[in-house]
Amino acid sequence: MVGNPDFLTGKGEDGGPEFQELESPEGELHLRFYVPSGNEFALPATGIREVLEPSPNQITAIPNASPLLLGTLNMRGRVIWVSDLGQFLGDTIAVNTDRTEIPVIAIEDQDTMLGLAVDRIVDMDWLDIDQLQMASNVPDTMAPFLRGEWVLDQEQGKFLRLLDQVAILRSARWAT
Repeated sequence: MVGNPDFLTGKGEDGGPEFQELESPEGELHLRFYVPSGNEFALPATGIREVLEPSPNQITAIPNASPLLLGTLNMRGRVIWVSDLGQFLGDTIAVNTDRTEIPVIAIEDQDTMLGLAVDRIVDMDWLDIDQLQMASNVPDTMAPFLRGEWVLDQEQGKFLRLLDQVAILRSARWAT
């Protein structure tokens, strides 16, 4: 079967070989996801260590820790803190932990790793950085952690906001 020349190229309508055009992606690869408030965000794939979906009982609550932290998670022998990204960014709606799995995005910079619990993960997309605009009408609690936004639908106020994972990791909010 693999030795058959039709398997490799296929035959076009005119009987000649049919070649499939491969599109080269435009922009940079990003992970798109939602927080519980319904806001959509993206993170550059280069800053993501791993995407996990642990059950809530795999996240160990830590007493007297910041209310932004859900607890710790053991990732192949490495303990990482897991935070509620929506609440970290100033949303009042907490991530739902009463479900079978919680989407967690593990971000990393140098030797620091943090898990960001989100409502749901959409997919990976190639996004054009040249189309990125300055973020407008964002809360002061969110602004320091944004690189900008893509306008998805101006009339309905739908934006895809690009987060800065290094700013999130190095935030002084983790100390409170």
